[in-house]
Amino acid sequence: MARTRLLHRLNMLSDRDALHTLAVTAAACLLSCGLVYLGYVVHVWRVARNAPSVPVRGECVLVFGKHAPQGRLDADFQARLSRAASLWTSHTPASVLLLGGGPAGRPTEAALARDALHALGVPDDAPLVLEDASRDTLQNLRNARSLLTAAAVDPDAPHRQVTLLSSRYHLARCALFARGLGLDWELCAAEPALPWHPATLWRIAGEAAYVCWLDIGARWARLIGHERILARLR
Repeated sequence: MARTRLLHRLNMLSDRDALHTLAVTAAACLLSCGLVYLGYVVHVWRVARNAPSVPVRGECVLVFGKHAPQGRLDADFQARLSRAASLWTSHTPASVLLLGGGPAGRPTEAALARDALHALGVPDDAPLVLEDASRDTLQNLRNARSLLTAAAVDPDAPHRQVTLLSSRYHLARCALFARGLGLDWELCAAEPALPWHPATLWRIAGEAAYVCWLDIGARWARLIGHERILARLR
């Protein structure tokens, strides 16, 4: 599983459009002496700190999967699923999309999430829908949008707000993609509060680099009218 995940990332980095936007982003960060990147660090940290841990509406909840080598769920993945399971005691969602694929012959992230939710007490007849063909956050949301548009979950879902449930450090990226895909969204953090330890700071720094690349790349593509790049983010 780790090998296929690495190949997926290498394929992304070998893409000429990805390299184009990465070069532009790197130039912006260097010319600003790092201030551009610092601004994204602050943005990711603010989203992570301020996101609610209980959805306001929560009719349709999108639960983001996470890499689970050999089917083992790490603490972040378990926290996301614990938060999702808790919704059945507060206000039961009308539908829940479990997001995340996996390599051939192995359980997908979505399937692992479903099994874990049942183990946490979520009823067998709960409205769980598996999106098990994606390998990254953009694919997660694009495939979820397709499911909603096709009325596979709820005929009214494309016109209703969706709840993006994930780890706090990941929510800024989720929101960026959801906005670009035209979804009406709210955030729900897996953790009750932002944990303060070196691993969290490292992840926020990494997410900030990724969000910086995606956002500046999209802005640059709009500025020069590069429709191929923009189409890949929609």
